[in-house]
Amino acid sequence: MGRMDGFIGRRNVLKWAGIGSAGLAVSTAGGFLWGAQEAVTPQLAEAQEKPQPVSADVALQRIIEGNKRFVEDKRQNLQSKLRLQETAAAQYPFASILTCADSRLPAEIVLDQGLGDLFVVRVAGNVASQTAIGSLEFSTAVLGTQLIMVVGHERCGAVAAAVKGDPLPGRMGVFVEEIKPAVRLVRGKTGDPVDNAVAANVKYQVDNLKQKSTILSNLITEGKLKIVGGRYDLDTGELTIVA
Repeated sequence: MGRMDGFIGRRNVLKWAGIGSAGLAVSTAGGFLWGAQEAVTPQLAEAQEKPQPVSADVALQRIIEGNKRFVEDKRQNLQSKLRLQETAAAQYPFASILTCADSRLPAEIVLDQGLGDLFVVRVAGNVASQTAIGSLEFSTAVLGTQLIMVVGHERCGAVAAAVKGDPLPGRMGVFVEEIKPAVRLVRGKTGDPVDNAVAANVKYQVDNLKQKSTILSNLITEGKLKIVGGRYDLDTGELTIVA
């Protein structure tokens, strides 16, 4: 498999992960999952010019400017039929977003970005679960995004449940447990306990991404990745950087 528009190819992914090729499932076509966009439509992929990865600072500025357009009701037309056709062959997102699954927080809309611009992972409480970490490893190491932003939001129900601490049915308690360490960090502080915990949880999940993934930590060390955190205001639509 050829090197994609990211930082590392198959061999380096295996080396960073500390496993051999026998440890990964191979499809019947002999290609790995992350080679799919090259293998499925090679002619279209070759015809589309591969953009250079966007630096973390530039990516962050794009996000801030996009959110400003959203707040000022000056959104651009970034999700047109033409844009759909332009991104059909392959994806080259400029940033990765780990955000809450709350229906009021669609990243592409509130950050005013188009189809193919953001690699978005959504999970209640914007928790850096093992599945979320794996997805972000793919977006950074393979697709080449140099910025990950963790986005929490005002009045987050998952965070409120963690603050309250009552038992929850089914599997809802799984992600709430992942938020409770952040809640303990701000317990007893002045101000609204849920709002305090929202910001603390963003910072906690940012630290989790840095500490729980060898791939992400290596990219940070090499200067090829930054991980930041933001808080989204449901009332104003404004994104504030908190980590």
